[in-house]
Amino acid sequence: MPTVVTIDGPAGTGKSTVARLVADQLGFQFLNTGAMYRAVAWQCLQHNIELTNRNLVAEVASQLQFSIQDHQLLVNGKDLLKDSRMEKIGQAASIIASLPDVRAHLVAHQRSLASQQDIVTEGRDQGTVVFPHATCKIFLTARPEIRAQRRYEDLKHQADISYEQILAEQSERDRRDTTRSVAPLKPAEDAITVDSSDLEIDEVIARIVSIVQQSLR
Repeated sequence: MPTVVTIDGPAGTGKSTVARLVADQLGFQFLNTGAMYRAVAWQCLQHNIELTNRNLVAEVASQLQFSIQDHQLLVNGKDLLKDSRMEKIGQAASIIASLPDVRAHLVAHQRSLASQQDIVTEGRDQGTVVFPHATCKIFLTARPEIRAQRRYEDLKHQADISYEQILAEQSERDRRDTTRSVAPLKPAEDAITVDSSDLEIDEVIARIVSIVQQSLR
């Protein structure tokens, strides 16, 4: 039975980077579930599909094919990571993530991928909904202003965006993610919380790898 390590948490905690590096150290594959939702959002925006059209958005989610190659999530055999990193795509992804049919399709994709290999998976409901029996569960968090500053540093050279704008959008996304009726963001009861506010990334990686290794003993 493949080993599953879940890393959940709010936007801006660096879950994707942390999960990828943890997976690399453990010799596991990395499953970027946020990229799945961004891929659906990107496809919808590319084809002018209204995000409020639940049936069409769910149809897009059902038709996409996902695979993992060298930690990279491929969508229909292609890497959409760069195209889907724009802030508007992230906001759209947060909106469609509240649609039950979309979540159902993507959860099925996630479980299928995890059945084939040992993985470290990150998202918002991995330990609570998708993999409730995961080997090890982490809830990665940080103070809101720290998360917004990190996001700003990532995006300031790519887009005309301010720290204040990112903080406001992050606050709205946090509100939407934690209050949605379907799979709201919250720590799993058996998750271990890691606050990265005052930690360097190497310290975060070392702490999580240590937690996982202890759980595998």
